[in-house]
Amino acid sequence: MQYNDEMRNFTLTATGDLFITRKLSPYTEPAYLKLWDIVRDANIKFTNFEMLAHDFDGYPVAESGGTYAQVDPDIMDEMLWAGFNLFSLANNHSLDYGVGGMMRTMELFDEVGLCRAGVGENLSDARSPRYLDLNEGRVGFIAAASSFASHGRAGEQRRDVMGRPGLNPVRYNTYYVVSPADLERLRQVSESSGFEAIKKEYVAAGWLAPDKPNEINFAGVRFVAGDKPGVFTEVNREDLEGNVKWISDAARQSDFVVYSLHCHEGGTDRWEPATFHQPFARACVDAGADVFLGHGPHFIRGIEIYKHKPIFYGLGNFVFQNETVRKLPADVYEKTGLDDTATPADYYDKRSNNDKKGFPSDAKYWESFLPWCRYEDGKLVELKIYPVTLGFGKRRTVRGRPQLASGELAEKILNKTAELSRPYGTKMVIRDEVGIVEL
Repeated sequence: MQYNDEMRNFTLTATGDLFITRKLSPYTEPAYLKLWDIVRDANIKFTNFEMLAHDFDGYPVAESGGTYAQVDPDIMDEMLWAGFNLFSLANNHSLDYGVGGMMRTMELFDEVGLCRAGVGENLSDARSPRYLDLNEGRVGFIAAASSFASHGRAGEQRRDVMGRPGLNPVRYNTYYVVSPADLERLRQVSESSGFEAIKKEYVAAGWLAPDKPNEINFAGVRFVAGDKPGVFTEVNREDLEGNVKWISDAARQSDFVVYSLHCHEGGTDRWEPATFHQPFARACVDAGADVFLGHGPHFIRGIEIYKHKPIFYGLGNFVFQNETVRKLPADVYEKTGLDDTATPADYYDKRSNNDKKGFPSDAKYWESFLPWCRYEDGKLVELKIYPVTLGFGKRRTVRGRPQLASGELAEKILNKTAELSRPYGTKMVIRDEVGIVEL
């Protein structure tokens, strides 16, 4: 007799960032409801919950992820309405309200029985898999972030000291390649500014490593001489090994493994992922991940099919309501030159110069896509890309809610997705306003 779950016939949808501050359920536009039907009809339904659900539990930290994230706890009803069953909580807003805000959000997800991953009471708790049991098979789920304030990183438990609550980190090191002539000029500036003398003291005391040949630490930034100038990143070895370890564990304990990474970082061209991103994503697949879901920069990036498994380098926004957070701490008002009589609307108006700069002024933050994947016996056999609009140019109270795009806008989004995916050897054709990835 055959069991249903040994067939491993899954369908999967995945969204990028869900920065949600308002209800989803009241609206009835056909293009809106059809989009949610596509989400709900899948077996595995992932989103990055880039939000904290709390009644202002905890204190606003000095270094936030941008807009301080807060939505009222009754948003859990909307998450149940939406139908998602995998939620990443690891992102640059996870600790906006300290441990209190993070823990309250975790509690709310647990109370309603929704599977969440990426944060925890210590590093092992944040990094280890969570599991979702479906008729089609058992899903292992791991979530992490490379974009976060340093205080947000979870710490390991010891026998004699408690671990630090936080998120599952994927740290990286950045270095800048410059010409040999430019490197020599930096050495001269470092000497004349007195920075070299300070470095020598730190090296002598053992607080700083000496410069390597053809490299210089200039004001805390690593510069390397080379033929191809640019910005380069390399993943932290400890975090690579830690994540790969738990992916391997999940692959042995489940029928399908989903890995999520919240990653703002990009290359010199912001449409491209950071240079550490591809080798890290491939290492995750090599360790047993069946799909790699990248999100974070708030706009889309390309798609790679690696060893017949999809890597999404940037899923873009799905709900983007960062202009309707109900209350904000003093820090954001002070940064924009507003006093304690200012209101949230005053802050949003000034931050965007009345929609003339920042997110409201740039269409790329309001155009996205929703992938739909079908697997037979755990193998990818079909991948569709649905174009999504979040209402660029509409009022603050309207924009940020997704609908299926149509017409010229749908063609624009799908063509951009195809263009960004082409460097990875990915080919996509467009049929009836849906992208079909060739496998």
